[in-house]
Amino acid sequence: MTLHIRSATPADLPAVLRLYQQPDLDDGHVSSLDEAEKFLQKIDQYPNYCMFVAEADNRIVGTFMLLVLDNLLHLGAASAIVEAVAVDPEQQGQGIGRQMMHWAMAEAKRASCYKLVLSSNQKRDRAHAFYESLGFTRHGYSFWVEL
Repeated sequence: MTLHIRSATPADLPAVLRLYQQPDLDDGHVSSLDEAEKFLQKIDQYPNYCMFVAEADNRIVGTFMLLVLDNLLHLGAASAIVEAVAVDPEQQGQGIGRQMMHWAMAEAKRASCYKLVLSSNQKRDRAHAFYESLGFTRHGYSFWVEL
């Protein structure tokens, strides 16, 4: 399947919200369309932060967000974070996620990032196997605090 990956627009948000309604992503809870539009406007104000959509046959089949961060460590080499990855459940297993992540890796490399990182909930074993198949390795610990 050939994908076209591009920056998301407000018109894409209904399709993106459908992708995020999957039970293993925030237990299927999603923002309202009005809230999503406000979030996208805010995200668009950040430098080097963007929501992307993957299209096949004029249909949105995947989405992810990519953030490139400047850094004082590593001699100023930037790093990148992938977030909010989702593929249409009916299209999973067809290489969409793989193409999206290869695209994100290429963008991070183009931005001279020394690493691309992501986090995944501990219960998502299939997602972990997928990321490992792409060359991601488990490294260190991830910590968070609920605020």
